Amino acid sequence: MLAYIHIPYCDSKCHYCSFNSYVDKFDTRHDYMQALYRQLVFELKRFKVQKGGIKTLFIGGGTPSTVPPELYTPIFELLSPYLQKDAEITTEANPNSATKNWLEGMRALGVNRVSFGVQSFDAEKLKNLNRAHTPEEAINAVKTAKHLGFEHLSIDLIYNYRGDTKALLEKDIAQAFELPIDHLSAYELTIEDGTKFSTTPEARQENENLAFFVAEEIKRRGFTHYEISNFGTYQSKHNKGYWKLDDYIGAGAGAVGFLDDRRYYPQTDIEAYISDPLKVTEELLKSDELLTEKIFLGLRSNMGIDKSILSDSMLKNAQILYETKKLTATATHFYNKNYFLSDELALYILE
Repeated sequence: MLAYIHIPYCDSKCHYCSFNSYVDKFDTRHDYMQALYRQLVFELKRFKVQKGGIKTLFIGGGTPSTVPPELYTPIFELLSPYLQKDAEITTEANPNSATKNWLEGMRALGVNRVSFGVQSFDAEKLKNLNRAHTPEEAINAVKTAKHLGFEHLSIDLIYNYRGDTKALLEKDIAQAFELPIDHLSAYELTIEDGTKFSTTPEARQENENLAFFVAEEIKRRGFTHYEISNFGTYQSKHNKGYWKLDDYIGAGAGAVGFLDDRRYYPQTDIEAYISDPLKVTEELLKSDELLTEKIFLGLRSNMGIDKSILSDSMLKNAQILYETKKLTATATHFYNKNYFLSDELALYILE
């Protein structure tokens, strides 16, 4: 069992961001965190969570570092009995708002992993992406978190923004590896409807070679490539839980929960969510939809595909991919060697 908490506040709206986040509703934070508490009480019962039954907790957004630690305190007091003793507890953070005091407060609550939204160490690129921090703030935030004793630290980088070159990205990666991190997420810029970049789609460049370059540069420095966008000497338990389709509570405006064969969607509007955090829309997933997800997720990560879930025709197609060295295999699973071909391989298996 996993748990995800969504914090929909941001100090700036990145030009590429399609997540449910707001820059103008900070006055609702106190009421929002109370609504989160109410929903979590409800979800713990709905999911029939036992004491010690939550193995990972992830606080995402938005920007969790825009909410002071004291507003998280009731949430952690509520969840504490349900968290495994060695639970992975992650918070996302932006370098400009993850102050020393904020990091100290979150660590005191039990957070043991921080994922920093860095995106680049190039000042001009940060400005063009509408990031609110400087390269120096990013470097200092990661070092401060390490000094305070956080066990695991991660950063995000973005590539294939207009003008990205191998030289710029190599410099970003080199700087990242000068920091005390054990995990790195490298995301290719995508243009989503409703974002600032949707009016200037040329902000994204088409350069497939950069994806391979970024992956090889990160692996060359010792990180394992364990999912299409994720690398590390440490592999996030929360991420891997998603890819295995473990059950997970999704609390907050814009979150998603999953239990057995159903997805749960709380309201996305902050005011509506505060008014009624228990209004949750359900979506029933068919068995073939769940199977399709398992295949796609298995091929884009080191989770692989359990052979026993495949139909005879799927098994035949997967065997062809194995024989042509597109996949590797054990007695029980198929594995993908090239995550960047995962979608094509999945579609072939599903033919």
